[in-house]
Amino acid sequence: ADAFWPSPYEPWSRYLTGTQGASPGYDPMAFMVAEAHARGLEFHAWFNPYRVALTTSLSDLISTHPARQHPEWTFTYDGRRYYNPGIPTVRDFVEDAMMDAVTRYDIDGVHWDDYFYPYPVSGLAIPDSATYATYGAGFARIEDWRRNNVNLLVQEMQQRIKAAKPWVKFGISPFGIWRNASTDPLGSQTSGLQSYDAIYADSRTWVKQGWVDYINPQIYWHIGFATADYATLTAWWADVVAGTDVHLYIGQAAYRVGASGQAAQWQSATELTDHLFVNRSHPEVDGDVYFSADDVLADRLGAITRLAADHYTRPALLPAAPQLGGAAPGVPTITGGTRLSNGVQLNWTGSGVSYAVHRIAGSGPADACAFADGANLLAVVRGTSYLDKTAVAGQVYTYHLTALDRLHNESAVSAGRTVSGTGLFSVIVDNTDSGRFTASAAWGTSSYSTQRYGADYRYANPVSAADAAWWKVNIPATGSYKVAVWYPANSGYNSATPYVIATTTGSVNVVVDQRSNGGVWVTLGTYTLAAGDHNVVGVSRWTTGTGYVIADAVKITAV
Repeated sequence: ADAFWPSPYEPWSRYLTGTQGASPGYDPMAFMVAEAHARGLEFHAWFNPYRVALTTSLSDLISTHPARQHPEWTFTYDGRRYYNPGIPTVRDFVEDAMMDAVTRYDIDGVHWDDYFYPYPVSGLAIPDSATYATYGAGFARIEDWRRNNVNLLVQEMQQRIKAAKPWVKFGISPFGIWRNASTDPLGSQTSGLQSYDAIYADSRTWVKQGWVDYINPQIYWHIGFATADYATLTAWWADVVAGTDVHLYIGQAAYRVGASGQAAQWQSATELTDHLFVNRSHPEVDGDVYFSADDVLADRLGAITRLAADHYTRPALLPAAPQLGGAAPGVPTITGGTRLSNGVQLNWTGSGVSYAVHRIAGSGPADACAFADGANLLAVVRGTSYLDKTAVAGQVYTYHLTALDRLHNESAVSAGRTVSGTGLFSVIVDNTDSGRFTASAAWGTSSYSTQRYGADYRYANPVSAADAAWWKVNIPATGSYKVAVWYPANSGYNSATPYVIATTTGSVNVVVDQRSNGGVWVTLGTYTLAAGDHNVVGVSRWTTGTGYVIADAVKITAV
């Protein structure tokens, strides 16, 4: 019982600094939420409601720990300390502690682990008979009372989450077996530990009563395992959620793959991928959750690589949860589609929390089936821009968008934006372009020189003040751009004209002799420019040179 955020209920986790109660100097929860959302991911906060410590000694806990201040709230079992689920005050406390995270952070979900009452150890009884005597009125059996304690926690937490933030999802990852059919005709054709009886987790009721938004059973066994066959349990859970609004995500045992001591099936690179082929025969299965992240990254036997090649070659939309509210956003509008040297830059406006980017080869109209085909889904992103780095040079593409709210309700498809297969971003801004060029009244206008770009150009005497004229350019994406300027040349014009380029690292000054090289594009250099519509190139009157300073046109080209 500790926290990864500055909780007023539980101390800082020792896993952050090595010392329980010691601040890490930042807010890990805020950091994780922000980083997940920046990558288009949902963030579900993981909680283990009742486990206090992996030891029994209260002295192992910081002095301000609630378990030290209220040891009567806890019991010890098999070398560990737990909050007592049978005490109503404890139930209120752990709910309050979790709700603190719900109300203070922009989380997308609350996720509980499989621990409720401790897993049983032969010959060792849970020391809660006195609690049962105090609070167990109405229950003839202590087992039913314990189960009700867990059910109350689940039901009350669901109600409190929805009262505070209806869009926050509530899910639990229970042990994979509810009950065996030999015990209960509603159970599965298995013969393993029954979580209903062993840890008092009535996970089937949670689904049927709608107390959870998703269920994530830990089906951590291989296909064909006699005690608990993966295929059998997946079918059983699919049947449990059928006809409900509860999403089903299967817990996958990535930790078993290639690990010593595991069954022969787990020494095969195909066991995990075969699990997902089983899932495909059950439309009720909405996805999978892999334990643990370390084992996914380890990719033993190349099993994760194989899994990705078989099932995760394209991005996917998360299942919508319209039962939690929300509504499809308005249709987004693609405002820009520009081919750059490193891909195609898209920009758009819209009211979505995130956007699905679809790409269709060619320039023709796409039918509805094209947007149901995952092969055409490039990405799901937050924000209003995307760089398609997979765009092939020479290929014409048409891009479409849909907008999603935070519950993944999806808008209709936007109008397409076709991008040609050739040509990089290049734009010319002349001094006559409305809203793109600004200069003070001290800058005159002339059409005297035939070397001018367009109808006229601007001129001003040098002074000991910047009084710069500026060209504003809408840069599609942060990157490298060649900057060139056009001016008419004349022996009476300035010999040391200071141009200013606004780069991502600050202003860069380039001095040009405007007495020569007029009537052509003069390259100032290649610079990293920031995305957005802003002043990019200026020309200053503050110069040691003599003669008029000229402002005519600029050209920006992606490289």
